[in-house]
Amino acid sequence: MSADSSHSDSPGSAPPRSARRSAVLASSIGTLLEYYDYYLFGLAAAVVFPAVFFPSADPLTGQLSSFATFAVGFVLRPVGGVVIGHIADRFGRKKALILTIVLMGIATILIGALPGYRQIGVAAPILLVILRLLQGFSTGGEMGGAISLAVEHAPPRKRGLYGALLLSGAGVALLISSGLMALFAMLPDRDFLAWGWRIPFLLSFVLLVAGLVIRLRVGETPEFERAREKASGERIPLVSVLRRPRNLIYGVLFGFANSIGGYVITTYGASYVKKDLGMPASVALTATMVAAGAQIILAPTWGALSDRIGRKPVFLGGCVGLAVVIFPVFWLFETKNPVLVAVAMVLGFSVFVMAMSALSQTILSELFDTRSRVTGVNLGYQLTAVLGGGFAPYLSAWLVGATGAVWGVGIYVIAGCVLSAVAMLMLPERAGQPLPEPLTEPKAATV
Repeated sequence: MSADSSHSDSPGSAPPRSARRSAVLASSIGTLLEYYDYYLFGLAAAVVFPAVFFPSADPLTGQLSSFATFAVGFVLRPVGGVVIGHIADRFGRKKALILTIVLMGIATILIGALPGYRQIGVAAPILLVILRLLQGFSTGGEMGGAISLAVEHAPPRKRGLYGALLLSGAGVALLISSGLMALFAMLPDRDFLAWGWRIPFLLSFVLLVAGLVIRLRVGETPEFERAREKASGERIPLVSVLRRPRNLIYGVLFGFANSIGGYVITTYGASYVKKDLGMPASVALTATMVAAGAQIILAPTWGALSDRIGRKPVFLGGCVGLAVVIFPVFWLFETKNPVLVAVAMVLGFSVFVMAMSALSQTILSELFDTRSRVTGVNLGYQLTAVLGGGFAPYLSAWLVGATGAVWGVGIYVIAGCVLSAVAMLMLPERAGQPLPEPLTEPKAATV
């Protein structure tokens, strides 16, 4: 539905405060698990998997193979977004979110138990790719359902804050995953590569149980219940999204800067510090952990600010800021000073990337109506992830390997910032406005 459609998101229809708290908690804890598992894979792809699953005499070959496996997970994200989004838009957010958390938890636990190349040969990387695909399918359906659960419970003038709290959950996930990896990376390399890296993966069982308990208790969103009672919306939510392609196209393009920038700074940055600069893995992981701690605070700060002054000024500020600091971030890495490496991570990721990432899902959720919102958010967000962030570590490693310098990586990030800024300027400002309402259709048109 276009931005100027009719609306029904009146302040008086806001759900009780207890229901809002439950919804935010259920959204955030699930996002924590999903991104704990996803970040964990990215960190392991940077510092562990080249040696365990892709041993090679050429370090660059092992690194590229590992990052290719990381990228593979993004291939199924749009598929998961559409399939799980269909479930969420037709049958409820809760059912879809329970499915995503179970799939991700199982895949991550199995990765932690997977033998390496030296134990089972080529079967090891093949099984790793299969489990990575399952992770990608699950993650593809998570964010749209989680953000819809949060913003559909939120008062109109606090949607930015509610949506950004999910990124605080993701920050907790990054903090825990990088903290555990940094802790076990202090083991002798032989022990870390043999069993130390596996423990953080196996511990996702604890988050899986906690997430399931919380999500099973949360209720459906009032917005979805009202739309279902009116029998409004498409029989196939994807059709509704594709009938209004403008929002989807700009919704894909505006996220390139934070998607590329986030994975370049955290995932490739960790690899660059370890492989190219020869610093211990614990330095890169500790810097990532510090950035995650800053993210927990800054994400809701940016979200609340966007509720006050608008999504566009905050997002565009982050976009311009990232383009300005991307080269200084790598210069700080090259000092090989652990404190300055952490400063670079915080400046590039927690400050400027997060000024965009904290708003992205809320902006997307404000573009689609209730009966197609999860599908629209998932498709827009995951297409951005595939086309932008998924291949960012691989392309960054290839660029540095081909040129021997990081200037190509900087230009790559700046190009993403330019594209995002142009797309964001084309999108409507929806801060504080009611959510789009589905078109009312005859009862017979909907099952």
